[in-house]
Amino acid sequence: MLAAAFQISWTSAFDARAEVIGEVDTAFKWIGPDHKIIVEAYDDPKIKGVTCFVSRAKTGGVSGALGIAEDKAEASIACRQIAPLAFTEPIKKREEVFNERLSIMFKRLRVVRIVDVKRNTLIYLSYSDRLIEGSPQNSISAVPVDANTEIQISTK
Repeated sequence: MLAAAFQISWTSAFDARAEVIGEVDTAFKWIGPDHKIIVEAYDDPKIKGVTCFVSRAKTGGVSGALGIAEDKAEASIACRQIAPLAFTEPIKKREEVFNERLSIMFKRLRVVRIVDVKRNTLIYLSYSDRLIEGSPQNSISAVPVDANTEIQISTK
């Protein structure tokens, strides 16, 4: 009951929701959940037909169960076109698509979409930051857009 009150999950500037695809245990904990790697899917909220799959460490034990553990900064991302692309609105050349807390107050995992106009490609970058110091750990994935589909760039 207490663990549910403190559980921290993905939040997004665009109200994107994570779908847990699977998980594997990486270390047994006598008390509380095991340490694990989880794989989640996130649909890009402004581009229908693009899904990003993120794998990341999830800290277990008592602190993990209470939602006060600081998860590792490492994450991997793979974004794919899963259906015909449709832009729900013009997009910025660089825009945060998702973010998630990795600690109760200071660390976040972020996913940023960057448009490579010359190559008609959407690049997704995952990294973590802290209030004081971020991590150089990062991962990228690219989704090429068909040459007949124009990426609609926002002028704002």
